[in-house]
This record gives sequence, structure tokens and C-alpha cells, in this order.
Amino acid sequence: MRGSATAPDRGRRRAAQAVAAGALILPLLGAAPSETSADGLQQAFAAASAQYHVPQSVLLGVSYLQSRWDAHGGAPSVAGGYGPMHLTDARTALAAEAPHHSEGTEDARGDSARAPLLPRTEVPASTELPARLTTLTKAAELTGLAAEKLRTDPAANVAGGAALLAAAQKELGEPLSDDPADWYGAVARFPAADDRATAAAYANDVYDVLRTGERRTTDTGQQITLAARPDLAPETGQLDRAGLRDASAAETECPTTVSCEWIPAPYEQFGEGDYGNHDLGDRPASQSIDYIVIHDTEGAWEGVLNLVQDPTYVSWNYSLRSTDGHIAQHLKAKDVGWHAGNWYINSKSIGLEHEGFLANPDAWYTEAMYRTSARLVKYLAAKYGIPLDRQHILGHDTVPGPTTSAIPGMHTDPGPYWDWQHYFTLLGRPFGTTARAGAGLLTILPDYTAHRPAFTGCAAQGKPCPAHGSSAVRLHSQPDENSALIKDIGLRPSGDASTIDVSDIGSRVSTGQQYAVAGRQGDWTAIWYLGQKAWFKNPKKQPTAVNASGAVVTPIAGLAQIPVYGRAYPEAGAYPADVPAQAVSPLPYKLLAGQKYVVGDKVPGEYYYAVGFATDSHKVIVGKDLYYEIQFGHRVAYVRAADVREEPAR
Repeated sequence: MRGSATAPDRGRRRAAQAVAAGALILPLLGAAPSETSADGLQQAFAAASAQYHVPQSVLLGVSYLQSRWDAHGGAPSVAGGYGPMHLTDARTALAAEAPHHSEGTEDARGDSARAPLLPRTEVPASTELPARLTTLTKAAELTGLAAEKLRTDPAANVAGGAALLAAAQKELGEPLSDDPADWYGAVARFPAADDRATAAAYANDVYDVLRTGERRTTDTGQQITLAARPDLAPETGQLDRAGLRDASAAETECPTTVSCEWIPAPYEQFGEGDYGNHDLGDRPASQSIDYIVIHDTEGAWEGVLNLVQDPTYVSWNYSLRSTDGHIAQHLKAKDVGWHAGNWYINSKSIGLEHEGFLANPDAWYTEAMYRTSARLVKYLAAKYGIPLDRQHILGHDTVPGPTTSAIPGMHTDPGPYWDWQHYFTLLGRPFGTTARAGAGLLTILPDYTAHRPAFTGCAAQGKPCPAHGSSAVRLHSQPDENSALIKDIGLRPSGDASTIDVSDIGSRVSTGQQYAVAGRQGDWTAIWYLGQKAWFKNPKKQPTAVNASGAVVTPIAGLAQIPVYGRAYPEAGAYPADVPAQAVSPLPYKLLAGQKYVVGDKVPGEYYYAVGFATDSHKVIVGKDLYYEIQFGHRVAYVRAADVREEPAR
């Protein structure tokens, strides 16, 4: 979870954004030029298939689930995986620095009824690399190819993947058949997961790809095709001979289509009245679950699991592993984790931590993790009635600061390199045009691969980040790329300008977010943003936003401006005598007359009082005052319903 943009050094203590948890920090080795010709990747799959007697469709299916056939210029993934086959090479283990929720000044609970929670836990060291992080080493042994070649040459990387599959097939006592149905066990073993459920979920995903087929242009411009085999029925019984452990899923709340393990976060007392690392609740009976918050871990898997099991640290509901999409659940949905930095959001949300790093654009996420995350979110959204849109599926970077003083310290993960368009496509809610030309509302929608805004601060403060696809669109004060960026007085009360730092969200919007149109001029479009008119480049030939329909709010007649809030708390008169009333404190922003902002929910003020270990004192206070959730800046915010009128966007 990346720290605040106003303290740029907080997240940059790791050289070249080396992986930061469990001491499994993966090297970012320099990428050599690819030896695969511009149109040769499909041929590379064919050649590896012939050499190692693995069906080409199996190779293509495994590679798609790992990397969507991208080579990433030889840069490693979050888990140290290289190339189209995601061969992992985590040979270097370095000491970790600040763990995820220990960065910056964000209070993970965000509850002003208690002292701030700023954990400083050290990451436990790990001395042994699991097999799932060393598959490239084994591929080098099997092929005789140098590790560097397997990392940087896509054709060699594909050959290494084929060698691993062939070796797994032989170890299972299966023939090197040309029928992809005969390779289920080998496919299941490919990511080197150590439990049966993860292996099975992975193989099932690969065979889903084989049945539906895929066609895609890769990050090097190559067109790859996998023909559909809708009647393909694999020999799933092969997994019985794989010798994998059975992970406990008895306590989990997950769909049956994913691998899910119960690794509980502790609820226990320690010290003088302290307890951790979450609060017990009775959701959704006591209060609705309205949000799912997407985080990245800023650390590697083993260290993250150690932290969430520490009662002095913080907690979230689920962690997701990059290599294979395996899920660990830590909290029941009924209970409230300390993860988002805003108690109102915490008490009404489920938090998902994804193994990854905000400020390392080349440390890419696997398709396996994107897919299992999307399945989990669809399951939770259906179960709790959560709409699948960007005002309910929040990034941590879109959670508002609960008070003015909290805004500068709020975290900004998963950041500009999380592929929101692909994620929502997997959720079954792809973004697209939903209104006529000239509509008063729009959805931010750049082409992730082609859209490459400049950022700084990935490896060191002020230094340019590598060019990379992004979900983020930058905002200017005028329809001119040389004009000043939009200012965020919450992040910088002094009035200093926003920057292009990778963690600075003061002047940018993100894929799927919706805003009211404030003007158009040539290739430029203006939106209402943080009380200002904000311009972004939106050319017809390569648009960064599309027309949308929906509802907006604007101040009622007679009000020149209205306050904006970071939480929807009840009015003072709603609190019983034994619960201290919480301040309904406005943020430093103003919503001005004539401006319009997109509506999310209309909700009553609500506060979950849970400041002690004993649950008999816990109460949910619901007020009479109503609030609208709105998309106000990069983050969402709240306005009192009595201050605004709702109307369709025009």
C-alpha cells in the first residue's frame, strides 16, 4: 500500500522497487533485446511444441493464463516471473524495509474515536524460496539454456515452459500425448503450487481458455491466436497422483471456482487495553457491506501472511497470490478489518490485498491473479448486493481521507498501473460508451497498452519511471499540455502544485471513473473535479474517455457552495448517551453552484462504535441525515442530501 504523494520519500526506500516482504525481494535484472522476430512468437510456440512434444494449444493456454502472451520486455512480474511463460527466478533474497501498512502517516483504522494506529512491525525474514519462485532454474536445467536467455528471449522462455510441462507429464507417468485432454495433471503442476485446490483451480482456468479460445495482440504487436475447443474434457483424475497437500478451506467464504485457504487474523488482547487486529461485527445484519477495496501488498506473499497474523499489525479480509491466484482469507465478511484508512469505509467494506507494488510498472500482475480476484469480487458483490462500478469497487487510492488532517497521509495503491479496464471485463462489466455524442457525463477509458503518461518516482524521487501502459489520465488547468496541473488543497494546503509523481493523485483520473462534463475544446475535454474545471486530452482518434449516462448532483438553488465530507456520519442527536458523538467534519474542499458530480449511493449517516475488545459495547448508530456518495476528485466523497438536488446528466 503506497504512501502519500506529499511525502515522496516514504515509498522510495526500496532500490528499483525491490520486492518488500518476507525478505523474498526479487531482482529487476536488465532486459536484453528479444531474439524473437516481430511475428515469431506464434512460431515459437509451434517450435517448442514440436521439440518437447507438448500440444501447442496447451502451451498457449498456460502462457495466456500467466502473461496473456506478453513478454514485458524481459522485466519480471510481481513474483519474479519472466516472459510469456512466467518462469520464476527469485534467487536473490534481500532484507525488507517498510511493510505495507507501516508506510506514511495513514491510520489504517481511520477512527477518530481511538488513538491513531500506526504499526511499525518488522517483516519476518524467510530463508527458503518455495518451488513456485524457482521454476526458471528448473527450466534452465531441463533445456540447457542459460538463465539470462530464458529471462530475456521469449522463444527460449516458451521452450523452457514446454520443458517444464513435459517433465511434469513424465513424472506423473503420463504419455507425451498430442491430445490436450491428457495434460491436465501437468498443467495443474506448472505454477508449482503446493496444494491441490490451487493446482486444480489453475488447471481449470487454463482449460477454460482452451475451450473458449483467445485472440490477442501482445505488448510487442504480435497477433496470437488460440483456436477454441468447446468440447474439450480433460482427465482431471490425473491430479490424484500429483502428491499435493489439501489446504483447509472449511472456514472460507469463497466461490467454488477458486482456491481459497483459511489463515485467520487474530482477535486478541495484548498490553494495556490494546487488542488486534480487527473488530468483530455482525455484517450484513447490523450494517450493510457496500464496498470492496482493492489494495496491493507492497510486499511478497510469505511476509504479508506473517503480518496479517500479527495481533499488533492491521488486517484485511483476503490476500491474493500473484504466481497462481491462490487466495487466503483472514477475516469473515461479518467482521471489520483495519485496512482502508477511513473507519466509515472500513466498517462497510471488504478489503482485498493483491501481491504487488504500486511504483514498479514492470512488476506486472499475472492473469491468474486478475481472474481469481475477479471471481472473488463477483461472488462477494452478488452475495452482498454490491454494484460492480468504480464507486463501489474502490481502489485504496479512491478512499477519501476521513478528516482534513488525514488527507495527506492516505495511501495511493493499487496505482496507475493496475489495469481497471481488463479487471472490469473479467467482472463481466466492461466499460464502454453508454450515451450519445455530446452527453453531459463521461467514463474515463484510455487504451491501457497504448496510453503511456509520464510518471516519476518509481525507483527514486524525481527520476522518470519506465514507459508503461496505464489506467491514469492527467488533468490540466487549461486545454494545453503545458498548462499547470490541477491543485489539490487537501493534499497540499500550502497551495503547491501537483506533480507527475507516481503516488501523486492530485491531478489525475482513472479508468472507469465517471465525471460530469464542464466543457469541450478541440481535442480537449473538461470535467468538474475538486471544485475546479479540469482539462484532459481526449482526441477522437485515440480517446481517453467515452460518453456515459447517469445521475449527478448540484447544489440546491440559493447555495453558492456546499461542504464536502470524507465520511457519512450521523448527526449528533442520533447518538445514544453511552456513545460519544463523532464530528461531522467537512473536508477543505467546496462544491460550488453550477458544478455537477456523479452520484453513487444515497445513504443515511452511519457509525460503528467498536472501541473495545468486549463486543457487548459495540453499536451501530444510524442517523436521519442522508448523504450522497459522489465522484469528487480522484477519490470519492460525500455531500449532505439536503444540500443538493439530484438530476439526470444532460
